[in-house]
Amino acid sequence: MGPVDATTWIRVSENESKPELLLEIVNVEPRTIPNIVRRVRRLFDLDADLSAVYSVFAEEPLLARGIERHPGIRVPGGWDGFEVAVRAVLGQQISVAGATTLAQRLVRSYGGQRIDGPAGLDRCFPNPESLVDASLEKLGLPRARAATLRSLASAVLDGRVGFHSGQRLDDFVANFIALPGIGAWTAQYVAMRALSHPDAFPAGDLVLQQVLGQGKRLGIRETESRSQVWRPWRAYAVLHLWHLSGETTKE
Repeated sequence: MGPVDATTWIRVSENESKPELLLEIVNVEPRTIPNIVRRVRRLFDLDADLSAVYSVFAEEPLLARGIERHPGIRVPGGWDGFEVAVRAVLGQQISVAGATTLAQRLVRSYGGQRIDGPAGLDRCFPNPESLVDASLEKLGLPRARAATLRSLASAVLDGRVGFHSGQRLDDFVANFIALPGIGAWTAQYVAMRALSHPDAFPAGDLVLQQVLGQGKRLGIRETESRSQVWRPWRAYAVLHLWHLSGETTKE
């Protein structure tokens, strides 16, 4: 990717006097403002009907406790679906710090440069075109994972995989796991974060299995079965259960 100019800058901050977010937009074409607002609303899941979600969760003690401790939790999205997917692949079987390091190398080597950006905001994430034939092994990626990223980029370019909202969850997962090196956990996680699909549920997630087991680790089938009564809002259950895990660890 080459230099990127005429960058639009946005800043989202908390309104300290009201339960709302403030959006500031700089250097913008007026006709693009509605799309930016839609993407920000999706990024922060501002259109969620939490009363409908909580009515489904009311009979589950764990989720009721999560709602009591963290009312208002939403499912955070991603600005760009391809970036979310790439970061999910980079994070497979390594620490968050390790995945962050690999992402930084990827951006430095294949990302575009924003000529008007300040330090720390002067690069943009690589697009599929820049990764489809990239020698990613030189960044320290295992050969298989590098191949997965190239296959992902190719699938996006030829339309086998897309990150637009409104897709059926099962269809997206089937298309995504058809790529080499992509499993069900990654597909469900990407559906949750990139598609903002409210029913995405990575049943193979170790943390979910441990929290739901309350002392023992449940299997994938049991975890999946346990989640059925939370449809179609299972992604919100994931967020609450993850937060409960963190509290349990601290306690």
